[in-house]
Amino acid sequence: MPFQQTIQPENKFFDLRLKEIWRYRDLLMLFVRRDFVAKYKQTILGPLWLFIRPLFQTLTMVVVFERMAKLSTEGVPPILFYLAGTTAWNYFANCLTTTSNTFTANAYIFGKVYFPRVITPLSVIISNLIQFGIGFMLFVSIYIYFFVQGGTVAPNKALLLLPLLIVNMGFMGLGLGMLISASTTKYRDLQNLVSFGVQLLMYASPVIIPLSSVPEKYMPVMLWNPMTGVIETFRYAFLGSGTFSFKLVAYSTGFTIFIFFVGLLVFNKTEKNFMDTV
Repeated sequence: MPFQQTIQPENKFFDLRLKEIWRYRDLLMLFVRRDFVAKYKQTILGPLWLFIRPLFQTLTMVVVFERMAKLSTEGVPPILFYLAGTTAWNYFANCLTTTSNTFTANAYIFGKVYFPRVITPLSVIISNLIQFGIGFMLFVSIYIYFFVQGGTVAPNKALLLLPLLIVNMGFMGLGLGMLISASTTKYRDLQNLVSFGVQLLMYASPVIIPLSSVPEKYMPVMLWNPMTGVIETFRYAFLGSGTFSFKLVAYSTGFTIFIFFVGLLVFNKTEKNFMDTV
């Protein structure tokens, strides 16, 4: 008797479908390769852009905010201060912006063949993690240079929280991205607002200015931003400067868990009938 498999809608909103994801792991890796290769296909420099983009972004911040605006970097070499912030922020921002158009960008695939839809945003998180790793190598290389030269950098035990910080960056972006992706099937204007909103949100994060230098009246805005604890802890772990607080880390982690499950709830609900609205 030939093998038969019945495909039917899932009723559990929070069903992670881990068995299905494992069964389709080859497809997941194919999507990861597609996301990574397609971005740099037919480019002259290829993956070198993963070094060039954050380096030029950081150098621009050094010139504009440190040299011209004279903003404090808490005694840390400016290039390390800004590179630490942009390395953490870019992973979160890339995960958010890419997953936010999951349904609209993959409608042609979703309408033809069945596979666990959550594989698509998961592949984005993994491919962006590879990009984060390459950008992180740039940060570590410059960091080692200043460390050997006796620069004012002081790595500490907070480095043990690095895996948690990376998970927070990725899954926070994943949760928010799935939530927005489900909404863009009906409201396409959100696609235009996402990239704009992410840029604005960066200025409400301690990427450019340390938390200790934020005016008191704007402090609540910074503290409500769940990426504040991630960026400040990431910077503190490597450089020894910044504001380290278990409360900030706990808030970021709690928000990540909450927004991931809310995003998954809405994503699972939307995938059942999104072809009628996309």
